[in-house]
Amino acid sequence: MKIFLSASAKINLTLDVICRRQDGYHRVEMIMQETELSDDVHIAVSDGPGGISVRCSHPDVPDGENNIAYRAAKLIKETFHIGKQVEIYIEKRIPVAAGLAGGSADAAAVIKGLNLLWELGMDEAAMMNMGAVLGADVPFCIRGGTCLAGGIGEVLTPITSKAVLDLLLVKPEVMVSTAWAYNNLNLNAIRKRPDNSSMIDALERGDIREIAGGLINVLENVTIPRYPEIEQIKGEMMDAGALGAAMSGSGPTVFGIFGSVSEADAASRIFRRKYKDVIATKTKLRGKQGMC
Repeated sequence: MKIFLSASAKINLTLDVICRRQDGYHRVEMIMQETELSDDVHIAVSDGPGGISVRCSHPDVPDGENNIAYRAAKLIKETFHIGKQVEIYIEKRIPVAAGLAGGSADAAAVIKGLNLLWELGMDEAAMMNMGAVLGADVPFCIRGGTCLAGGIGEVLTPITSKAVLDLLLVKPEVMVSTAWAYNNLNLNAIRKRPDNSSMIDALERGDIREIAGGLINVLENVTIPRYPEIEQIKGEMMDAGALGAAMSGSGPTVFGIFGSVSEADAASRIFRRKYKDVIATKTKLRGKQGMC
């Protein structure tokens, strides 16, 4: 039996870090948004010897237990005591280590796919709870759409957005460690935080200009001093006609919101002269995952 699912990337329209918790994680409040940019995840199960294999089109994506998609399959097999073969192939389109939740999206697709193939009967809430064991972004990647995320990112409140945003994503050739970004953020030095209430209102009204004007990611306070290229890309994005620009997650990808597809495409041609990972896409309202 086989199944194919699309695994959507996310961006953070806002990202605020509230405090450091006693367990070492940070409490966040952020608005997460699904995009049309996606990986293709192919899953096949059989009555073989019970192993798990993961292959990927991108050479930098690990196999084995270092791959979160592998760990998702292992978690399901162990939870439901299933001794069957699982083969996973990931056609990678989401840039790797980019702040776009590409790995989490692939893990979410594996949970959804195996739930269907093995008729496990998990509803969305059960799949999200399982995903939270693997990583803070996985529950959102299971649900999709637009959400206010709290806790460490796993506590989700759906937002009924009317806004489909034309985006340009640009990833510079730098690597940002998520743990480094959070651990080096000086919470007392943050001067400007996102207004999530106003952003939610703008999303519900579909006010693209107000959404673009409210983009704030407090992790830029720590990433930009070390990686000034991120700030440079933000400036160049605005010069190219973006209504607003911000870093997604812990970076290094910068996204810009444009007034139309043609404007985003025109800007993409400028950035492709310098950067390899330049992608024009759209945000995606909550809907069904593609499968066959």
